[in-house]
Amino acid sequence: MTTTATNYTLSGWDLSELLAEPTDAIVSAQLADIEEEVGTFEGLRSRLEADSLTPDEVHMAVGRYESIIRKAWSLAYYGHLWFSADTQSTAAMTFQNRVQQALTGIQNRLLFFELWWKGLEDETADRLLPSADTDPDFRFFLEDLRRTRPFTLDEKSEQIINLKDADGMSALMTIYAMLTNRLEFKLTVDGEEQTLTRDALMGYVHSPNPELRAAAYQELYRVYEGEAKVLAQIYNNRVRDWYNEQVELRGYTSPITVRNVANDVPDAAVEALLEVARCNAPVFQRYFRLKAQWLGVEKLRRYDIYAPLAVSDRKVSYADAADLVLDTFQRFDPQVAGLARRVFDENHIDSEVRKGKRGGAFCATVRPEVTPYVLLNYTGKVRDVATLAHELGHALHSLLAADHSMLTQHPSLPLAETASVFAEMLLTERMLAEESSPLVRRELLAASVDDMYATVMRQAFFVLFEKAAHAAILDNASPEQLYEL
Repeated sequence: MTTTATNYTLSGWDLSELLAEPTDAIVSAQLADIEEEVGTFEGLRSRLEADSLTPDEVHMAVGRYESIIRKAWSLAYYGHLWFSADTQSTAAMTFQNRVQQALTGIQNRLLFFELWWKGLEDETADRLLPSADTDPDFRFFLEDLRRTRPFTLDEKSEQIINLKDADGMSALMTIYAMLTNRLEFKLTVDGEEQTLTRDALMGYVHSPNPELRAAAYQELYRVYEGEAKVLAQIYNNRVRDWYNEQVELRGYTSPITVRNVANDVPDAAVEALLEVARCNAPVFQRYFRLKAQWLGVEKLRRYDIYAPLAVSDRKVSYADAADLVLDTFQRFDPQVAGLARRVFDENHIDSEVRKGKRGGAFCATVRPEVTPYVLLNYTGKVRDVATLAHELGHALHSLLAADHSMLTQHPSLPLAETASVFAEMLLTERMLAEESSPLVRRELLAASVDDMYATVMRQAFFVLFEKAAHAAILDNASPEQLYEL
């Protein structure tokens, strides 16, 4: 039982903290303000060329750089979040394109500072770094920049790549989002045909009804098959663009090395993780054989992997889900619960299922002083409660790191997922502690193992597929050959 009742309801989010209104006058004024700061910052270029900056001046320069990024990200995230809430909105797309074009130009004008810093000899860079006692955030930011020094090109080449990404790959990803988020799915539930979004359809993947699970999967495949040629072409171009830039031009060892360097994880560590996952696949195969016995079938079909052991298709209201998650956090630590409650109270959650809205879930951290934004597609399934806890785990991570610079607040992906999975584990352990029925406890534990499979094994095999797919595409594989992987 929860100790408080919140009465939170499904709703969109309030983006006014990032931008009062997306009017032309307001956006133009914000961009002009950023342009003015950039112009002042560019005055540093002559000092850099003369190699005459002192450590204090470098520290001041990073502060000015952060100020520009702070303002730029507010506009960029407003466009990203608005478009995510409605990928079919012409106004949102126009705003996002306008801001992206402007910020790409600004990014290109700031490149000189980053390239100067990366080009310094180690001895000079060490002399100019802020001390760990004076400003550990700025010191870490500057040290981190130099990790990609071997893969950085000259200023003109970097500017061309930024322009290429803004008008090419980013545009292609926008088209992908518009295409996939407008898809509609038909499913007959209780004798009535329903028109569903992808997230609403995927809720039935966890249905206790095996025929309904199979129908949901088959409808997903049917609709996506209709777009297969376009999606394959998008994927093909994404892979080739990634390889051409990152491996051919920048000199990364392999496509995956780019991510590993960004996450500050050695290639060897990632390869070891993938090998351990591959070798331990029989652990989950054993679990799935056991689950098949519990479900009374000889062998699990693809549709049965996430089948619940419960016989009821229980719905959880959004208010009850919020109460359960917040109370779980309260029992762990009142400060944690208070921080999570801010995300609700400031209306920074878009929880509704709507046509055209981006599928899935995510947490977006804009600036340290701004409570993170969370996107959900809440359908009332028990799985959605865990997703709420997961995304709030990300938000909590950012809120607890709000005393850092916005240049260092964002964690690497492995660290970020540790926080979110931890929040899910708190919820599972709380539910297990309160449940006395052996059958219900078995259901909870099975659901937890299902989540472990999705978080660890499935993701590892996604990566193994991607590695194989990248190699196959570069060898001119057809979509049909990719399918066979």
